[in-house]
Amino acid sequence: MKTWTKNIEIKAPIEHVWGFFNGSLEDMQKIMPQIVENIPIKITEEVVGSVYRQKYREGKREQEYDVETLEYMDTPDKKMLKVGFRLADLFEITAFYELYKINESETSFTYTVTNRPLKWLVKLLLLFANEKVVIRFIERVKNVAETEFSG
Repeated sequence: MKTWTKNIEIKAPIEHVWGFFNGSLEDMQKIMPQIVENIPIKITEEVVGSVYRQKYREGKREQEYDVETLEYMDTPDKKMLKVGFRLADLFEITAFYELYKINESETSFTYTVTNRPLKWLVKLLLLFANEKVVIRFIERVKNVAETEFSG
């Protein structure tokens, strides 16, 4: 199992940044353009336990998977969303998004992703995995949030 955690400060209010994770498909696609569908399958009142069927496009290939909400918090100063899913029956992945209000116009964003191989052969592939994807993602969130907020 591999885990990567990265943090970045964003010059935008926490509510603005949270909208990309807890908003519409269109808002989500601004930071995760590969997601082409996000359909609710099971919605719980407390959010944890909710399941969405997401369709993900990589090049010409599309994959569907069910994403379950594992943790959720939405307070004025702290927001958290942790989701888990199985990717192609090869990996069990969790993505944990944490937002902390620094002040009225700045937010601290921490992203943690865990990747657990489900087959022994895939474990070898993880030896070559690195944090580039995680770094690109937090930078994309920062760029989109700051551009939209200041624009």
